[in-house]
Amino acid sequence: MSDQFNCENCNESLYGRKYIQVDDVPHCVPCYDRLYANVCQGCKELIGHNSRELYYDDHHYHEECFRCSHCSRSLANEPFTCQDEALLCNDCYCSEFSSKCVACNKTFMPGSKKLEYGGSTWHEECFVCCVCQQSLGSQSFIPDKDQYYCVPCYEGRFAPRCSHCKQILVQGGVTYQDEPWHRECFLCTGCKMQLAGQPFTSQGDKPYCVKCFSRLYAQKCTACNKAITGFGDGKYVSFEDHQWHQSCFKCSGCSVSLVGAGFFPSGSKILCKDCNN
Repeated sequence: MSDQFNCENCNESLYGRKYIQVDDVPHCVPCYDRLYANVCQGCKELIGHNSRELYYDDHHYHEECFRCSHCSRSLANEPFTCQDEALLCNDCYCSEFSSKCVACNKTFMPGSKKLEYGGSTWHEECFVCCVCQQSLGSQSFIPDKDQYYCVPCYEGRFAPRCSHCKQILVQGGVTYQDEPWHRECFLCTGCKMQLAGQPFTSQGDKPYCVKCFSRLYAQKCTACNKAITGFGDGKYVSFEDHQWHQSCFKCSGCSVSLVGAGFFPSGSKILCKDCNN
């Protein structure tokens, strides 16, 4: 008498029948499907032993059920995306959910790199300097209205330039006669001393330190013969062809100050009323 060859679960004979072994234990096909087959996430039916099964994100699918939830295209051999547990082909995902590049107006494909700034989004290759067209993705840039510039292009187009050397003023500087200057370029026309932070005056449109201006252009005080520069005790009195420091405008006889008082000229001298009498 031959040994029995029965299904482990229903105990029916497997002679002449198709069966499936699980851990070397035979099962008839109905029992195997009932005990071990997975439920398709798409149609909720069992995935039989003779059906091709696909697996994604802890879910099982019949091959024919693994489709885009919008256009029903088969995703078995296509790139796809999962959105809120719904499977979508790339085309449907892009048209439904993906943002668009503000430069080329094309959608972002899943997995593609994009750059965001100021509420707008660009493909990496589309975010470029509006002048030289070089990519801005990995370098500093300067926004100006709706345009974006790399630093060299922005400086070349908009940054002020020193009136002396014509190079770009990056920071600081001096303004003279409404023109920008590097501090190191703003020099006395006479001795070439730096004037930034120093008192200076001008002759025509040229700046001079006090010493050079006094030597070259300043009027001399009739009393002390020193330059009248307008600096320090800068007030002065002028009468005909003569000038005096205000502190030097004194009676030549008694040295009383004549500022605001009547006086009498006597050659290069000036006298108060009493000394004149």
